[in-house]
Amino acid sequence: MDVGNHAAEAGHVPVMLGRVLELLTPAVESAARAAAAAPAAGREPVYLDATLGMGGHAEAMLRAHPRLRLVGLDRDTTALERSARRLAPFGDRVTLEHAVYDEIPAVLDRLGLPAVDAALFDLGVSSPQLDEADRGFAYSYDAPLDMRMDRTQDLTAAEVVNGYPAAELARILREYGEERFAQRIAAAIVRERERAPLDSTRRLADLVRTSIPAATRRTGGNPAKRTFQALRIEVNGELDIWRRALPAALAALPVGGRVVVLSYHSLEDRITKQVLAAQAADTTPPDLPVPLPEHQPRFRLLTRGAELPSGEETTTNPRAGSVRMRAAERIREAT
Repeated sequence: MDVGNHAAEAGHVPVMLGRVLELLTPAVESAARAAAAAPAAGREPVYLDATLGMGGHAEAMLRAHPRLRLVGLDRDTTALERSARRLAPFGDRVTLEHAVYDEIPAVLDRLGLPAVDAALFDLGVSSPQLDEADRGFAYSYDAPLDMRMDRTQDLTAAEVVNGYPAAELARILREYGEERFAQRIAAAIVRERERAPLDSTRRLADLVRTSIPAATRRTGGNPAKRTFQALRIEVNGELDIWRRALPAALAALPVGGRVVVLSYHSLEDRITKQVLAAQAADTTPPDLPVPLPEHQPRFRLLTRGAELPSGEETTTNPRAGSVRMRAAERIREAT
């Protein structure tokens, strides 16, 4: 069966699916060969989908590799319920966990798994979260200001905009949204909330629009985009979690194991680039005449810079338009 077509038929189009499969397959096949050669000592290959979402990538991997075991993580209980139904045909090959992706070490320890052979992070907000108005992620719907990926947590976007001091709001908008007019927007939020609490996405989007100079509003898409991104990152702690999660995933990979990361804005991609570059670097002191074995790179980069989706994919799946892909393979055990 064509995995890409099957995923599309399920109502969800996974981003860069073919390339993800191409990059992760060698790691899975290598682990499968090792297990076949030494069945008593070996184990079946394990694929970690750390941001399971609707399960599109996971389903394609399970179909492509009949001996593969999936460990799927997601902080969104709704996503887990939907993925559980989608992946039910694969039976006990599937293990789903309600967890944030920086909890990888604890999850693997609980499952008794010493390593994973392939790992995928598809970062950012998922399509269902954007499409369901009551989640409060999108400025195109009027909804309560929520933006929690995990609705069991307490902090919401409404609490941020109504409770944070102006200086902290401006910092979040500037750092997480790369918003040039962060100070103006933060001041407008504080003035508005003094009249009545800001509790809806439409009120916030309108407020942002009127806070930005008219000339700027005419270009660059919806002016609320950067503010909504910044609030979402703050509510969900996305960047701090990502700084912990990627090193944890790399530590779980054996030699030959691979990781693929799909990022959707420059802040995530910058962290990914820095972490992978550090792992792929020779850290021998520059004054030594020969490289030291213990300082040799632990990983090799599988992509030259960040790979972009094809024009065809961005046409058929607009949400792929901002994606940046990076991948790496472990080539040396950690010392």
